[in-house]
Amino acid sequence: MNIPSDLIIVVGRQFGSGGRRLGTALAREFGLEYYDKEVLSEAASQFGYTPDVFARYDEKRPSALRSLLSNTFGIAEAYDTSSLSSESIYNIQSQVIRKLASRSGCVFVGRSADYILRDHPHLVSIFLHAPVEKRVEAIIKRGDADSLERGEELARRFDRKREDFYNYFTGRAWGRSDNYHLSLDASLLDDDGVVRVIRAFIESRFGGM
Repeated sequence: MNIPSDLIIVVGRQFGSGGRRLGTALAREFGLEYYDKEVLSEAASQFGYTPDVFARYDEKRPSALRSLLSNTFGIAEAYDTSSLSSESIYNIQSQVIRKLASRSGCVFVGRSADYILRDHPHLVSIFLHAPVEKRVEAIIKRGDADSLERGEELARRFDRKREDFYNYFTGRAWGRSDNYHLSLDASLLDDDGVVRVIRAFIESRFGGM
């Protein structure tokens, strides 16, 4: 079965649904490069900034006050903790994502790469979700929380952060199924099962090429 050599898979995810783990599994399955927070380091080195500058704004939208000041008075930079606004960092990160995608097939996790690469002919965008109780179990198992209450608080907080970031920079609704090619409940299958579903979709879509 022919799979495009420049296949791009983007994985959006609720916190605790296994997006990073699945992203690496898909990269192995299709022989693709894998990018998560590595995108930030790549951007930093190419544009002369240290990675911590980018990490400060990783999947964060600007504050409401800063956005208001920027849109109304154009003076938001005075309130930033660095000389770069989060919009500037997002634009740089977007350039890097496009450059990486032009080099070879790859998997991106998050960072609104599905929107940034929306015109790529071989893009496959996926959104992973799961019931919060299942995600809390995973969060505790991997050591990010030591109680059900803390795990649920983390899940909801990071989901809000990702939703605010995605909606602000794309004008779309994070997690809404019609913004993605596939939307999957990751709790219903193990990782191998999810990969098989995605492979079947990709082979059906591109198999005639």
